[in-house]
Amino acid sequence: MINTLKTTIAGREMKVENGKVGMLSNCALFMSYGETVVLVNVNASESPREGIDFFPLSVEYEERLYAVGKIPGGFIKREGKPSEKAILNGRAIDRPIRPLFPKGYRNDVQVVCTVVSVEQDNVPDILAMNAASMALSLSSIPFVDPVGTVSVGLINGEFILNPTVKEREESSLSLTVCATKDRVMMIEAGGDEIPEETMIQAISFGFNECQKIVKFQEEAMAKFGKEKITPELHKVDAELEKEIREFSFDMLKEAMYITDKDERNAKVSEVKEKINEAFGEKYEDNMADVAEVIYGIQKEIVRYMLLKEQRRPDGRAFDQIRPIGCETSILPRTHGTGLFTRGLTQVMTVATLGALGDVQIIDGLGEEESKRYMHHYNFPAYSVGEVRPLRGPGRREIGHGALAERALEPLIPSIEEFPYTIRLVSEVLSSNGSTSQASVCGSTLALLDAGVPIKRPAAGIAMGLITSEDLSEEEVLTDIQGIEDFFGDMDFKVAGTEKGITSIQVDTKIKGLSENCIRQSIEKARDARMFILYKIKACIPEAREELSPYAPRMYTMTVKPDKIRDIIGPGGKVIKQIIADTGVKIDTSDDGKVVIMSNDSVSANEALRIIKEITKEVEVGEIYLGKVTKITTFGAFVEIMPKKEGLVHISKLDVERVNKVEDIVSVGDEILVKVTEIDQQGRINLSRKDAIKDTDNKETDNNVEK
Repeated sequence: MINTLKTTIAGREMKVENGKVGMLSNCALFMSYGETVVLVNVNASESPREGIDFFPLSVEYEERLYAVGKIPGGFIKREGKPSEKAILNGRAIDRPIRPLFPKGYRNDVQVVCTVVSVEQDNVPDILAMNAASMALSLSSIPFVDPVGTVSVGLINGEFILNPTVKEREESSLSLTVCATKDRVMMIEAGGDEIPEETMIQAISFGFNECQKIVKFQEEAMAKFGKEKITPELHKVDAELEKEIREFSFDMLKEAMYITDKDERNAKVSEVKEKINEAFGEKYEDNMADVAEVIYGIQKEIVRYMLLKEQRRPDGRAFDQIRPIGCETSILPRTHGTGLFTRGLTQVMTVATLGALGDVQIIDGLGEEESKRYMHHYNFPAYSVGEVRPLRGPGRREIGHGALAERALEPLIPSIEEFPYTIRLVSEVLSSNGSTSQASVCGSTLALLDAGVPIKRPAAGIAMGLITSEDLSEEEVLTDIQGIEDFFGDMDFKVAGTEKGITSIQVDTKIKGLSENCIRQSIEKARDARMFILYKIKACIPEAREELSPYAPRMYTMTVKPDKIRDIIGPGGKVIKQIIADTGVKIDTSDDGKVVIMSNDSVSANEALRIIKEITKEVEVGEIYLGKVTKITTFGAFVEIMPKKEGLVHISKLDVERVNKVEDIVSVGDEILVKVTEIDQQGRINLSRKDAIKDTDNKETDNNVEK
């Protein structure tokens, strides 16, 4: 039986069709918004997975290029591994739904969102977030708190719900809000230095608009949702928990109250060894439960310390930032470097400047086709003192890189101001909380060191949250470190400038954030950001006037747009030859702009000379040294510029009468000629006779002067 339900959001139809496809999935549905359509399938294993201490949820966001009428590039002609955008969208779907499953639920759950049709006015990622919640809500899987997701724009002081392509171009804000009927679950934002109060109002606007989508899902659940199963929830054996608590609570408390991280970790490890010695044999088959009890005790101690004793693990005040260190130019051959240290968190960012041809080409479902500013983030195992094989970037690395990229994107100068491709790479050297925001700070240092004229320096900070079990008590923490993130309830990252916010990303481990928590986090993050910006400016107040001697130099010129094809030549033959002869990089644009990049000024000037020769216009009255290319009975054809040829009529070959052209010139001769006319068809008429007369007159004038 096919079940269909519709509603209207921002003047466009949102529709769900359940029972039409995927008959063997627990729940499969088409969900559409306008002409954007997402296919969602959700399934869960029949029984919990044994031997794990986490909820095994996997969320996949699959892009199909047929959704926008494209055939994949390359030789294989089929979609390959997920794009960075797809990975980020998968993370965005995962984060708000994960905390809403029952505690102790350990069945494997998979959510697969496949984008099958895209109308650019209605972005598929927002629809996929709603569709994933809808499918889980309609399934028999124990997910009972639907979440709604909306996009919010800002144009001329007015909030725009789910902005269209044109509205997104005009908007100074790109905000995604995901919420249940009670609280905000997730926030993603990028903005052009948005004031704090405006951002708070935008989030509130988004929360209110989410409620209609939540009610839409609740209506669908009531009409054709499956009956929810009673899940088998994992619970630690009461006797085991009692024994471990009695044996270890005081020792763990003593360890957790040590302010020095290394000493605290060493003491905790010592206590764990004692627990293993005492209970390893008795609970040999339940050591995962033992570890869970230890984690629970540590979490309880930290939360009590913060909520009841108003004390942080390292002794800081709730709004106090760890010691800040800023350095630049620490690597001699790179184009720009920044080393940012905050407590035990340390990130080194390296800036590299390249030609405009070095942009990243994007083959995806969106409108964006290339990127000239990129940020990449690496998080090796040594940053936390561990040993693991080095792999390619995972979801976390891609997500953190994109977050720092978004924080700085509004500040990057335009191509006209700074015609370079810019790549930043943040290497996490030491991690104890909020390396993504340390990457924002390190990137600012590196950009300024590289001489990139960004609008203003940016900085980022992560705010944390500790709540009581019933959520009646809450404390917001500034600049959370690893232990507070691990045992806390929220990671609220805010980046921006002294003028306003450029990015926000919020993760929560509880069933949502209160309005007061969101306001406190944003306001306190501004105070922290101002302090960090002061430190950055003290290190490097503005972009360096000179680029690194190892950075390529840009040389630009403008030609008539129709001359670009002459520079490129058939099949790129001409431009390739210039590059081969001079060793430079050349980028051209349809508006006639030519950019030459080289570390060698001699090579760059030679390339400029060649291009000037190619694009130079023939002017009437000018004298040129040309080469005879062809002889006829009525005259000689002479090439005066590359691909520019004119006729010297036999009557214009000499000052005396000429009987035969061959008496005066031969093919290959170089002769001076004067342009006497360019007719309406573009044909060039030349005169050797006039060139000789003009030359003789100039010589006579020079002799008279002498």
